[in-house]
Amino acid sequence: MVYMPNVWKLFAVRFFFNLIPAYVIERLYWEERGMTIQMVVYAEIIFAITIVLLEVPTGIIADKWGRKRMIVLSALMGCCEFLILVFATEFWHFALVVILAAIGSSASSGAENALLYDSLLAAGKEKSFEKYLGRLNALDIVSIIIAALCGSLLASRWGYDLNYWISLVSMVVALVLTLTLVEPAVSGDSEDDSSIPMRAYVAASIRFFRDNPGVRIVVLSGMVMGAAINFIDEFWQTYLDRLGIPVLYFGLFSAAIFLLRLPGNLLAHFLKNLFSYRSLLLGALAVFAAGFIYVSVVKDYSGLAAIGLICLFAGLIEPLAGGYLHHRTDSSMRATIGSFQSLGENAVLSATGIGFGYFSVQMDIFGGFGFIAVVCFAFLVYFASASKKVV
Repeated sequence: MVYMPNVWKLFAVRFFFNLIPAYVIERLYWEERGMTIQMVVYAEIIFAITIVLLEVPTGIIADKWGRKRMIVLSALMGCCEFLILVFATEFWHFALVVILAAIGSSASSGAENALLYDSLLAAGKEKSFEKYLGRLNALDIVSIIIAALCGSLLASRWGYDLNYWISLVSMVVALVLTLTLVEPAVSGDSEDDSSIPMRAYVAASIRFFRDNPGVRIVVLSGMVMGAAINFIDEFWQTYLDRLGIPVLYFGLFSAAIFLLRLPGNLLAHFLKNLFSYRSLLLGALAVFAAGFIYVSVVKDYSGLAAIGLICLFAGLIEPLAGGYLHHRTDSSMRATIGSFQSLGENAVLSATGIGFGYFSVQMDIFGGFGFIAVVCFAFLVYFASASKKVV
């Protein structure tokens, strides 16, 4: 049980890592500091390029030299981000911030889940991975909602700067907590991992996905649905605006779409014992396809219910896909495999983003959601056929 405290420490780290009131007024703050929309787009491109370049290497480094070190690095990058932001006035300041954010994101993407799983494995509780990952995600949601509600109130009374100073303090607390984590013992090959060249990790990861079609199809389903829900997270404000809903209600809607993901995250471990992974993922894909079709075609308030249903099922995705993957991955390359998963989701997001952007220009936001509906339906048909004998 020596590693079980890691689990509770990870909960605390996640809570403070997401208790960031700055995010609720981020674009307004950037604009106040001179960042135009075009500059923000340039910054997003820099972020995406950095993520693509670093995602897999940071996963390999986590497996070779320790997951704790990468989690600490992620928190340290977060502290540096907000320290720079409170004084930022030039484009290069913001460009540096997004580079640090990309380093931090890629550093923790594979390492955190790997450390969680191996801590549970050392305690003989690895079968509960979905339960703990779901609770971790649920805590994320609670923290984000608290930060958003408090952040909007603070910003309205005392201006934007205070939110950034509070966010810096929260990130410093997260950094201190990461230093208390204990690197769990890694099972698997007894060879010294630090002597293994990085290309061997890449080759082994590719071979792993090639030789495990069940893992491949489940992880791909997580990538597709993860990318799809991202478009709701990024563009629900535009959708509500098109329906003529006053800005006054935007905060409530934001809280609602996050709260709806709580049941899925908390119950995924229970549902997988009642239903197969295939049945749960098929059901989620069907809801995603039908929901996005409805949102794109029926342009009235009832579309909000469809978005709510999509969010309800979205809570299942990460615990199911992540659990299926980690239960079948060797500890010696767990972070690397997790980073490949994250890289794949970013690739799917980028590819679908091109189509989403094109159809949004042609037919407004409804056309963009219609394109996502087509992607989800096409993948539903593929998943139903390809998963019959392997999941």
